Amino acid sequence: MAFTLKLGARHHSFPDLRTLLAKASPKRSGDELAGVAARDAEERVAAQMLLAEVPLKRFVEDLIIPYEDDAVTRLIVDRQDAAAFTPVADLTVGQFRDWLLAYETDGETLAALSPGLTPEMVAAVSKIMGNQDLILVASKIRVVTKFRNTIGLPGHLSVRLQPNHPTDDPKAIAASILDGLLYGCGDATIGINPATDSPAACIELLRLMDRILTEYDIPTQSCVLTHVTTAMRCMELGAPVDLVFQSIAGTEAANRSFGIDLAMLGDAREMALSLKRGTVGEHVMYFETGQGSCLSANAHHGCDQQTLETRAYAVAREFSPLLVNTVVGFIGPEYLYDGKQIIRAGLEDHFCGKLLGLPMGCDVCYTNHAEADQDDMDTLLSLLGMAGCNFIMGVPGADDVMLNYQSTSFHDSHYLRQVLDLKPAPEFEAWLEKMRIFGKPNRLAPITPQHGLLESGTRNLFS
Repeated sequence: MAFTLKLGARHHSFPDLRTLLAKASPKRSGDELAGVAARDAEERVAAQMLLAEVPLKRFVEDLIIPYEDDAVTRLIVDRQDAAAFTPVADLTVGQFRDWLLAYETDGETLAALSPGLTPEMVAAVSKIMGNQDLILVASKIRVVTKFRNTIGLPGHLSVRLQPNHPTDDPKAIAASILDGLLYGCGDATIGINPATDSPAACIELLRLMDRILTEYDIPTQSCVLTHVTTAMRCMELGAPVDLVFQSIAGTEAANRSFGIDLAMLGDAREMALSLKRGTVGEHVMYFETGQGSCLSANAHHGCDQQTLETRAYAVAREFSPLLVNTVVGFIGPEYLYDGKQIIRAGLEDHFCGKLLGLPMGCDVCYTNHAEADQDDMDTLLSLLGMAGCNFIMGVPGADDVMLNYQSTSFHDSHYLRQVLDLKPAPEFEAWLEKMRIFGKPNRLAPITPQHGLLESGTRNLFS
């Protein structure tokens, strides 16, 4: 059934729900590249007006990618909890927006609703919400996960310490880890993107981080962000794997281009759980996503990139992850052209992930050929802090010298924690105080020879 609307002197017609979702999406270069974007602002507004009148039930009946064609669609349909969906089952997309913004709709209510929502419902409502709407609703939602510490509690902000190096030099990586810890970073994870995907190289990095965590009794988890099959091989060889990482996408074909499927992710999770390395919880998976990945794999099925990004969150929640983050500006200006598009996408992704029950973080980032700069990232960082983002990245100097992109630095997290009175994960905060990294609560102590990480006899791990 087509969707039609007369707006001014023009008639607007959209043949199906997939097209309507794409045309209603805020402007971004990736949708224009794919040929699915609205041709102008008037068509976009017309699509948004029509989308607001669509019943939420329609998204269960009218699938944008057919059930028989796509494993992610089958996962979405098969896992939807009809009972949980009941409170909003009779609402339209526009009414759902109003319901989400209501005073009475609190975090507990949204958590109970989450299993009943499909990604397409969530993507649809985000398209008719302003930035402040996305921030307000996301700020109501807390998704708490645990492995060696507790992430996502109200009043807390965690940081992935990202000590990448272009040649995986252990001394350089150790120096970056030390630098990050001295800024109070690392409670989300100490996570290295390896320069090579070989099991031997990954095992060396895993052992380096395990020695540091063990020697200093640091209540956090490590991760080498290698392909899931490499992580499984490392586990088979006895390596100290805490978290299993994988990039994921919103269609079966895009995930196939990553060399994965749902069964493989399930096997990896079971293998990691069998190691029993967590001390306070058993969330062992770490996923990264990003708008545009399906288009870059030529696996978008004519859908817009934001809706497909939200479908990736259905994949993530199937495996109860510790961490999920959108690497929002990493793919480049072909998909998110400038700072305005990056900021909007970051808020959309965080909102949609949280509403679907995920522990969302964000790599607040851009590539050097995008029309964006660090001021744009400061803006997005601040907005995500207001929205209750679980974690951000901590990169030396905000400049990843291995992946060659710009992100957030160690001191950026300290800015956000000060401005919004946020703390690290409680177990990690206690360790920071014990090691005299924090002097007063949530304040960095001066670095002296008596500093807990710099005392003689323990420096060999960082030299």
